[in-house]
Amino acid sequence: MFIMGTVRTKQILGEQQQNCSVLLDEVKERLQLLQNSGLSVKSIASLLHGDMPLLKLFVSRDFRICLGEERNEVRMEPIVKAVYLLFLRHPEGIMFKYLSNYRDELTNLYALLRPNGLTNRAKQSIEDITNPLSNSINEKCSRIKAVFMREVDESIVEQYVITGERGEAKKITLPRDLVEWE
Repeated sequence: MFIMGTVRTKQILGEQQQNCSVLLDEVKERLQLLQNSGLSVKSIASLLHGDMPLLKLFVSRDFRICLGEERNEVRMEPIVKAVYLLFLRHPEGIMFKYLSNYRDELTNLYALLRPNGLTNRAKQSIEDITNPLSNSINEKCSRIKAVFMREVDESIVEQYVITGERGEAKKITLPRDLVEWE
């Protein structure tokens, strides 16, 4: 009797797997039709996810960055966090070529995040970030995006990261009513 049940279970599982395979083929076919009609992969993903609600972003007194009502901490290394906080403080955005105008503010933020003070290497990092001929700011923005890609749905990640068109001010587009500073 037990053997008969096992055989039947395997048969049912095989049928389910075959049904799933057929359904997946249909879904792929339909997705291809949507792409052929002009929808981007991101748009399709957004439709599949529905409207993902944006999470509130909290910045604590000790500059911990947390998301949602659960206040899940978004961990970043100090220099990356200093860059993020700088852009979060400037909702109007900052053009990368004018970052040197924000060097003192970035230095102050970084100093607050490094309780042991700023070493020569740390000061050089700030110089590199604010140097328009260096790629350092782009590297920091990539790290920020990588961190948030792990924390929020891909359909809303652009709201939390530093974005902008080439030659224009870069900014964090998250609505400021969703940003709370302690």
